[in-house]
Amino acid sequence: MNLRCLLVMGITLLVTSCRGGGLVNFPYDPNGRSLNSPFADLTPRVSGRYIAFVSDRRGSQDIFLYDINARMLVDLPGLNAIDLVAATPCLSENGQYIAFHGIREGRSGIFLYDRNTRQLRNLTENIKAAVRNPSITADGNTIAFESSARGRWDIVLVDRSGQKITR
Repeated sequence: MNLRCLLVMGITLLVTSCRGGGLVNFPYDPNGRSLNSPFADLTPRVSGRYIAFVSDRRGSQDIFLYDINARMLVDLPGLNAIDLVAATPCLSENGQYIAFHGIREGRSGIFLYDRNTRQLRNLTENIKAAVRNPSITADGNTIAFESSARGRWDIVLVDRSGQKITR
């Protein structure tokens, strides 16, 4: 079984497990305008009615958002940039906030995109270290990620403005 089939099966299992069972059949589009396509689709994350994933559909590594209820891709103006390589997206329960790891000009960062304001913000531009693996709370107020700032991988919590949260 190839990687593509495993990915589709994995997404189907994730979505059906959230909805109490049953097979979900997403449409296939050879031009990449649907969830299933012939392109590489990586790191899918399900939250509420949305699936966020990274794909090379446009010739670069971009983030896409699929609305399970509407059965279509959601437009994300201002998110994907030619100078930004995106990876490991995660999203708030209502799909308003998408956090992801990105590399811009050779520096890694954790970015936050607000679908309502169409604003993209680097939450870690003041951290002079590698960062990776973001996660966001259901309400979108807190973002957790790993940072190597102290010579080891620590978990850091920040709010939507990028301010560290200490507990």
